[in-house]
Amino acid sequence: MTLFAWIVFFAAAILEVGGDAVIRRGLRGGIVWFIVLGFVTLGCYGVVVNTVKWDFSRLLGVYVAVFAVVSVLTGRLVFKEAVPPSTWIGLAIIVVGGAVIQVGHG
Repeated sequence: MTLFAWIVFFAAAILEVGGDAVIRRGLRGGIVWFIVLGFVTLGCYGVVVNTVKWDFSRLLGVYVAVFAVVSVLTGRLVFKEAVPPSTWIGLAIIVVGGAVIQVGHG
């Protein structure tokens, strides 16, 4: 995988996790403009992730692994949530799956 793809996937994951977090905050706090900002952020994620010129199944198959890592780490580090061992195991399975998709397109 190229450096460009890694950068795009991490940027897209940050946009996707951030957009979802902003919508969550807006829904729980009744702040409509947070919800709108979250929608815009999620739209930006869609544009960014699709700048990698791969077929759709490979693109999202590999991206999901990056997204999963960023999501779990955000929950743990930003929201201070306890992450159970089953989540870490599941995350490892997802990352292995992403690697299989990537290598299979070698």
